[in-house]
Amino acid sequence: MKTITRLLVLVALIATSYGGWLWWKSQQPEPLPNGIVSGNGRVEAVQVDVATKFAGRIEEVSAKEGDLVQPGQVVARMDTRQLDASLAQAKARLAEVQQSVDQAKAVITKTESDIAFAEKQARRVERLLKAKAASQAENDTAVNALAVARATLGANKAALRTQEFAVKAAEARVWEIETQITDAILKSPTRGRVLYRLAEKGEVLPAGGKVMTILDLTDIYIEFYLPSRYATQTSIGADSRVVFDVDAQYGYSEPATISFVSPEAQFTPKQVETAQERDKLMFRVKAKFDPKRVEPYLEYIKTGIRGVAYVRIQPNVEWPEFLNKIYPDDPTVLLEQVLEQ
Repeated sequence: MKTITRLLVLVALIATSYGGWLWWKSQQPEPLPNGIVSGNGRVEAVQVDVATKFAGRIEEVSAKEGDLVQPGQVVARMDTRQLDASLAQAKARLAEVQQSVDQAKAVITKTESDIAFAEKQARRVERLLKAKAASQAENDTAVNALAVARATLGANKAALRTQEFAVKAAEARVWEIETQITDAILKSPTRGRVLYRLAEKGEVLPAGGKVMTILDLTDIYIEFYLPSRYATQTSIGADSRVVFDVDAQYGYSEPATISFVSPEAQFTPKQVETAQERDKLMFRVKAKFDPKRVEPYLEYIKTGIRGVAYVRIQPNVEWPEFLNKIYPDDPTVLLEQVLEQ
């Protein structure tokens, strides 16, 4: 009887072990075909700093950490009261030199009239001198008056050019101050999410002082590592598929394109898992996601999410079945699947 009991227990253990092995085997990913390699990594986005161009005091910071901002959206303003006063002064100076130009032109017009009169007078005296109705001294006086008028015209034209240069300088000063006032309105250079708010209202920042850091959600990629034997076969523009750890149970993958392969090898970072315990040399690789496909998921994307990137180093190789299920264009489809579970 004991023998039969032991036999039944042994059979049960074997059946349980076999069932466990079958379950474990079903959970393992399909073996990759030759020409496709993989590496684990994390989702990253380019970080953009919004900084002041000139030193000054912050008047307002309108964007908070976590806000989704659009290109050209105002995220902060600098105090411009001193610049406004300087602009008013520069405009007054511009009006002054413009008036000087008008005056110089009027003087030139009068001088040209004087020259015309002096020329007529000189010709008249010359005729009288030939008729012996005027003296040589009178002729010399008329000729000298004409020469003086012409010299005065040259001096007045030089003065006009000086005033015109002064106008250009005044206009440049006005433009410079207006540019500073425009630059005092800090705008987001891209569509992204505010990662850090680094300054608050009332703070005085130097030129180049950082106000906030924005994650550029138009430039999202996964950074991973490949052994040297695979990295040397990976070309820029190669096709890639990424499976994110958080959604791995749903069987989705996202297409990406290799945008960077480091030209320099490095020792395997500690956080990188490899097929072997330690591959001595690894190359850093980036696979960039299509911004148009990322667009619907902007509210859900979080940098730092880990995943596995698969790279097709031989373009004619077919993707395995488990990488052919692409994320839906509408994120609500995926959300509905999450809620059902």
